[in-house]
Amino acid sequence: MTTSLDRGTGRYRALVDAATGLALLGCVTLGALLRFPGLSQPQEQWPAIAIAAVTCLALLRARAHPRAVATVAMAGTVATLAQGYIPTPLMLAPLMLALYWVAAETERRIARAFGLAAMAVVVIAAMLDNPTTDMLLLRTVGPVLWLLLPLVGGSRARLRTAYLESVQARAVYAERTREEEARLRVAEERMRIARELHDVVAHHMAVANAQAGTARHLVPTRPDQALKLLDGLTATTSSALIELRATVGVLRQSGDPDAESLEPAPGLDRLPELVETCASAGLDVTLITEGEPRPLSPGVDLTAYRIIQEALTNVTKHGAGQGADVRLSYARSRLLISVTNDGTAAVAEAADGGFGLMGMRERAHSVGGDLRAGPRPGGGFEVTTALPLHSLAPEEPEAAA
Repeated sequence: MTTSLDRGTGRYRALVDAATGLALLGCVTLGALLRFPGLSQPQEQWPAIAIAAVTCLALLRARAHPRAVATVAMAGTVATLAQGYIPTPLMLAPLMLALYWVAAETERRIARAFGLAAMAVVVIAAMLDNPTTDMLLLRTVGPVLWLLLPLVGGSRARLRTAYLESVQARAVYAERTREEEARLRVAEERMRIARELHDVVAHHMAVANAQAGTARHLVPTRPDQALKLLDGLTATTSSALIELRATVGVLRQSGDPDAESLEPAPGLDRLPELVETCASAGLDVTLITEGEPRPLSPGVDLTAYRIIQEALTNVTKHGAGQGADVRLSYARSRLLISVTNDGTAAVAEAADGGFGLMGMRERAHSVGGDLRAGPRPGGGFEVTTALPLHSLAPEEPEAAA
């Protein structure tokens, strides 16, 4: 589809080509009128001017058909020199422009072939007209030097055009790559937020459901304990709302004046709160730490907390046993985490559609770790994961906090 800009550019080029053709015709006319002392030249100039007019008319199509136009220009130049004219730059002007377009629009091999052919025919035509030594340099070396100029200029123009095209292609590729990278980052961010929402909602809702169910059974016989559970239910739902607000808050723009400061991401330092919440829902959790605890990077710290949270959520909802063991083992380069219970929590993933285990595996893989989950040989269910420590320097934990 041709746009108005393309049409305007085409008209401008046509005007430039027409003006150039008229200027070249004037050059040939002036060259035909020149007289050199001691040399006989044609008395009538109109044949040379007529040949030059035909050549200049053909030059109007030099951009589209450079080789054909160069052939016409060589033939016209040879016909003009055969009449007895000296090959001055004025007489060679149409051929020089034709060679420029050959060098600018075709391959280097083709431009070189046309250039050598033009030099050969011009020198031969000039020497055949006057084989004596009169003005030998002007008839031999002169045409070669003058015809080299447009070949060099056209080659430089072709290289510059190729360079600009390559720059434009790289810019287009970079723009397309940026768009693809942006879409990938958006997809990764959506997956991260989905995991956060799943972990927060699944854990707190499971605990709240267990607290509400236990309180309902205790109301007729032990109203004091039921009231205590209801107080814990309020705290659980409040905690859920706070974490949901912090998770959804990342969707706000950083420059939004209404955006509130977000709570820091949870880590292993909040495990006591998690154990206490599970205890309020009737789940007895034993926390065991082996080795010397080390500071973790924020990503690994959050991943470890979310995996333990999701595993305890499955035990709360579906574990047949009344307790769970959480073991943290700090090795040289990895943190080993295992969450075990005596029930058969495998039904949790069947009821949850497998998203819990899928989310835990994705979290572990995102920080370079691994996760396995399945029934224990002696009964029960176990979730184990190995996460890289990514230890921080001694002065960095305070900065990271």
